[in-house]
Amino acid sequence: MKIAHVVTLISPDAAYGGPTRVAVNQCSALQDAGHEVTIFATHRGFDSKPDSVGGVPAVLRRGYFLHPGLGFAGLLSPGLLWELLTKMRGFDVVHVHLARDLVTLPAALLARLFRVRFVTQTHGMVDRSDRRLARVIDAVATRTVLAHAHRCLCLTPFESRELDLVDPHHGPVEIVPNGVPTPGCDPHPSRPLEVLFLARLHHRKRPTHFVEAALRLAPRFPTATFALVGPDEGEGAPVRRSIDESAAGGRVAVEGPISPDDSLRRMARASVYVLPSINEPFPMSVLEAMSLGLPVIVTDTCGLADAIREARAGLVVGPGEDELSSALETLLTDSELREEMGKNGQRLVRSRFSMEKVRDQLIEAYAAR
Repeated sequence: MKIAHVVTLISPDAAYGGPTRVAVNQCSALQDAGHEVTIFATHRGFDSKPDSVGGVPAVLRRGYFLHPGLGFAGLLSPGLLWELLTKMRGFDVVHVHLARDLVTLPAALLARLFRVRFVTQTHGMVDRSDRRLARVIDAVATRTVLAHAHRCLCLTPFESRELDLVDPHHGPVEIVPNGVPTPGCDPHPSRPLEVLFLARLHHRKRPTHFVEAALRLAPRFPTATFALVGPDEGEGAPVRRSIDESAAGGRVAVEGPISPDDSLRRMARASVYVLPSINEPFPMSVLEAMSLGLPVIVTDTCGLADAIREARAGLVVGPGEDELSSALETLLTDSELREEMGKNGQRLVRSRFSMEKVRDQLIEAYAAR
């Protein structure tokens, strides 16, 4: 098959987060299976615009923000829309990583206009909302797209129920989890005792909760270090202020953004991975951490919480800082528990969240009648 994937933004600092990572992993797996795949996206931050991403051919065009307050929802690219307009008929299926934005919604509408089969994957980004702008966008475009989608791919049954509230007449739903490829790097043979937060420094990810737990535990674990890695999306200043006002002595550090290609190597240096965000649908970073044998800590609203709890691949906590600190203390104290949970996480990923399983589900969804 000739397959197009459309995602909102690709950048060297992974500013758009999980959906981009998911799209690239899926495209790579489909390409490895012999399909002809092209990624369409806006871009920013590259010294020289690439013509491929993760080894997959890519059509990237500059995006422009209509208004800073709109964030990614206000990202527009006339050049990318022109590329889609001229190339759309050449594809058997278009996979749209759908959000309420001016990149993916128009792409889906163009696929409908040209009668090209398209599927949507919403990554938990299209849910019920009381915001006026969201209601307008849904009335003008979102419901039309969902109603005419060949398949609506959802991460979890919860996301499917949310989609029902946006448009009860949407296309058939397929539950397709995120997956991760077999890591191309191994854990560091003599890992130092390091706790890692690798995500956007955004209020929804709650990096300040991570910092508070780190500052509370640092005096009790003098050999442990704590690192935050990711682009600053509004929480960098309070995070740095808390660290600067502490006596942590450089053992709690903000490293800034890194390339998606470097994230697994950075994770492999850590001992524990923590993502304290609330209502995280299906975090790729947690899957990647488990694939490397890191025990993880997530909140009970994370879409992976039940799987992690059942597999004993990490600890699941409530939203409070005390629970996070207590869980982290448990893992820092017990090296055997860290190793056991890390191995359980690797088994969980291999059995339920491999890219081979995801690829096969995608091919079935594309070809389904």
